[in-house]
Amino acid sequence: MEGDFIKIHKYLLPLSFLYGLGVRIRNMLFDMDILKSRSFTIPVISVGNITVGGAGKTPHVEYLVRLLQDRVRVAVLSRGYKRRTKGYFLAGANVTAREIGDEPYQMYSKYGKNIYVAVNAKRCEGIDRLRYDKATSDTDVVLLDDAYQHRYVKPGINILLVDYHRLIVYDKLLPAGCLREPKEGKRRADIVIVTKCPKDLRPMDFRVITKAMDLYPYQKLFFTTLVYKDIKPVFSETLNFSLRDLTPEHNILVLTGIASPQHLLLDLQKYTQNITPMSYSDHHHFTPKDIARINNSFDAMPKKRIIITTEKDAARLINIDGLSDDVRQHMYSLPIEISFMLEQGEQFDEFILSYVHKNSKNSILSRRKNEEERAKGKEQKVAEQKKAAKPIQTTISFD
Repeated sequence: MEGDFIKIHKYLLPLSFLYGLGVRIRNMLFDMDILKSRSFTIPVISVGNITVGGAGKTPHVEYLVRLLQDRVRVAVLSRGYKRRTKGYFLAGANVTAREIGDEPYQMYSKYGKNIYVAVNAKRCEGIDRLRYDKATSDTDVVLLDDAYQHRYVKPGINILLVDYHRLIVYDKLLPAGCLREPKEGKRRADIVIVTKCPKDLRPMDFRVITKAMDLYPYQKLFFTTLVYKDIKPVFSETLNFSLRDLTPEHNILVLTGIASPQHLLLDLQKYTQNITPMSYSDHHHFTPKDIARINNSFDAMPKKRIIITTEKDAARLINIDGLSDDVRQHMYSLPIEISFMLEQGEQFDEFILSYVHKNSKNSILSRRKNEEERAKGKEQKVAEQKKAAKPIQTTISFD
């Protein structure tokens, strides 16, 4: 059911009150314009959450990339959490996850030929660099990854993600719960997406969640579910294998360094109950001790075994030394995409494309529309000229 992964530490509620007081004061300073939020003439779409941990930001940003990349020049700007570099950094050839962070590296590896991927903790500065640096000056749209609390930027569209299993309306502030700010912060969202929904939700379930979220009329509510694509070899020497090849006899070592691995573990149990979870903290950097543990754990597992990890973890593991040949031969990453429920995908796409078109004077979308209008005007003008030049036919009769 919704909210089933929430755990409240009631003895920490007094600390949550103090934490919430500080967050409310900060938000009030922005609302009173004492702290300044900056708008941009270029379309800026922010995707984030108000909960610690994964609500599915990366799959949703990647959805926007796929929607826009053939229409406009897209740039993804992230903080680059736990990277080893400082300041503004634009991804390029031979970039590593240590330089830009695992999630930006994942997106650059998949879409880098068609988009820009940059990292900067100071988002306003990052947007300016994308707009005015010669290498990226043709940027049409900026997608802000995990920037819901970064209020120094005022995005054109603010998308708030809410994990179905950790609905914010049932959660508490840090440290008793997992909320980064009071649930009232959802009012800043233009779009709210309830993510990771079970595929078998009933109409009544959607109505219950809609009522619980209690959104304003100007806000749009969507529901998405996760779609697992076929697993991919992490290393070149990894043997060919598919999710369809999994049987109840298989033994899976599920290696994760993400905030919420529970959903992945539950879904893999549909294939086999022989699952050994090896979970680390979000964005964990694997140490030699961790690598030895992975090697030993996999070696101790019965045959007919594989390792499944996330794309984000694979981004960090790909350049790690010390993994045994057997581990490298049996390690796969599991790509995840999102799918809109209730046939809402077209409505979401139209909302995003309409915003980009209206706010991108120099975007490809606008240029295409202008070109189409000019072509249509030329056709109409030619047709009128032909009509005007058409000779008048007369009939002459001879008596």
